[in-house]
Amino acid sequence: MDYVRRFLFEDLDIRGAVVSLGNAWHEMRAGCDDLPAVDLLLGELAAVTTLIAGNLKAPGRLTFQLQGHGALSLLLVDCDEQLRVRGTARTKVGAGGMKCPEWGTASFRELLGEGQLILTLQTNPGNPYQSFVPLVGDNLAAVFEHYLAQSEQQPARLFLTATETFAGGLFLQKLPDADAKDPDGWNRIGLLAATLKPAELAEPAANLLMRLFPEENIRLFDPRPVRYHCPKDEEKVLTMLKSLGRAEVEAALAEQGELVIEDDICRHRYLYGADIVARLFS
Repeated sequence: MDYVRRFLFEDLDIRGAVVSLGNAWHEMRAGCDDLPAVDLLLGELAAVTTLIAGNLKAPGRLTFQLQGHGALSLLLVDCDEQLRVRGTARTKVGAGGMKCPEWGTASFRELLGEGQLILTLQTNPGNPYQSFVPLVGDNLAAVFEHYLAQSEQQPARLFLTATETFAGGLFLQKLPDADAKDPDGWNRIGLLAATLKPAELAEPAANLLMRLFPEENIRLFDPRPVRYHCPKDEEKVLTMLKSLGRAEVEAALAEQGELVIEDDICRHRYLYGADIVARLFS
């Protein structure tokens, strides 16, 4: 089962969570032809987005976007209160419309350059909350550690991994009373967590925590299931076409013979012929 599982160090006032994505990550990757470095970065973003969505206090849809000036122009993952996740990557192309092979092993900075992290949180039908922060750090975990420290005013540690078959992560956060309960607690937990090897994140959460922190008193909460969810939404497409107006739709049909609408996130394709005019505007 794909899941997010929260936990609490009872004696230290430190909280955390583990995320494990197998099927959801496999479905998100299906049909993609991204280069390896891009693919694995998308897996890490899927893991951390799901982790943070699983800790939201109010129900809503959380979206993280990384926009850069390097080879990777956009990395996007969103997750709702039911932990239904989806995501996509958009890579620039070189001469002749081909992706450069060297991007497959490019570093985080080579892929994104001096970009920014954008958070969008929709918790009600009104305007969403948005936050823009620079990409501080040389990997995705460091970027989110900086973001969490700035936004929540509490130190955090984050460990992420992704392979072709698995994406996962471990999140730790120091809470306000941690130093009062144990002045060395946060430092000790951080040192123990730093021994983690990426492949070990695929272990069941209980086994992972028991091995990393054998001397600590940990309360482990029930897992919350995660699934990939990216259904067709033709109503949204038809609403967009109708907003263009009859004249523009007819002009596009006259020029192209049909309308082809591509969904970049879910990779659905919508095809419409001349009959769409009557359907929209009769």
